[in-house]
Amino acid sequence: MSKTIKRLLFAALICITANVSALQLLPDAPREYVVVKGDTLWDISARYTNDPWMWPEIWYQNSQISNPHLIFPGDVIGLMTINGETRVGIVSRGDASRTVKLSPGTVKLQPTARIESIESAIPAIPVGAIRGFLREHRVVDGDTLTNAPRILSGVDDHLLMGAGSRVYARGDFKLHSADAFGIFRQGQLYTDPETEEILGLEAIDIGLARVIARNGEIGTVELDRTNQQVAVGDVLLPTEDRELITQYFPKSPNGKVAGQILAVSDGVSQVGQYDVVVLNRGERDYLEPGDVLILKKAGAVVFDRAADEKVVLPEERAGSMMVFRTFEKLSYALIMRATRPLKVGDKFTSPE
Repeated sequence: MSKTIKRLLFAALICITANVSALQLLPDAPREYVVVKGDTLWDISARYTNDPWMWPEIWYQNSQISNPHLIFPGDVIGLMTINGETRVGIVSRGDASRTVKLSPGTVKLQPTARIESIESAIPAIPVGAIRGFLREHRVVDGDTLTNAPRILSGVDDHLLMGAGSRVYARGDFKLHSADAFGIFRQGQLYTDPETEEILGLEAIDIGLARVIARNGEIGTVELDRTNQQVAVGDVLLPTEDRELITQYFPKSPNGKVAGQILAVSDGVSQVGQYDVVVLNRGERDYLEPGDVLILKKAGAVVFDRAADEKVVLPEERAGSMMVFRTFEKLSYALIMRATRPLKVGDKFTSPE
């Protein structure tokens, strides 16, 4: 297990004694609950408290239970009294937790790699909702795409190509020693709505390819995988060699942060539960995967007849989201809870 995952595990799931009394269990919290396949840690914690991301505050790690920070289908979760305080913990283990073989919570992203999670252990959030954004999307600067090799044509002059096809690409291949490339298409250019600073350009994954021959600035490329038709003008970027976190443990950001939702997945304007959103804050603002942010809805503008003037009502809490991937100036986050209708432009802050 990597040092990063160990740090996240212990930081997020270790039994926290401070401020436990301030966190209230729901009055209808179940005495016991049997974990089923498809559950997430967030879902289970929502059964016990109205602040699911505060799960570590009430979670009791029984040292007599193997891997008490991991929960499996068949495990029984229940209320227990520890030193006079009501806590939540594992009452008994199911068969899955006794027979499963654990794999690391991170994987290397290689040209042929796929994302894998801990076998059978329930995730903190629904990983399926963010899988494509973990592996496939990138945020780059404009020069990166401008200077990248571009698909010039198909071997048979086809304008649209799929897996198994060969194409010609033009560019400075001397800059790239590797033969494996990702195929990308230019997506949305993101700018900060307040400062108008350019934050990044989204590159959308189209597939994977291999350069099988080079002749000056012309490369012959074989398309190994495509999730949509490759078109003339699509670009080749070297595959990344980086670790992807596949187990997330919600936590509060390291510092104060506030910003706005820039965009939502699929290009729609309305935002709902389990939608992926783009935020105008990133690593330079000290955001990390696992950080939970509170969504705020702008107050309505009403007319005060007595004073004959318009008045802006206070902002109201409208839900929560968790950051799962960060770039220098941007982040991707998953909407975990939406108590009011949300849209692009709504604001977020650190938990108070």
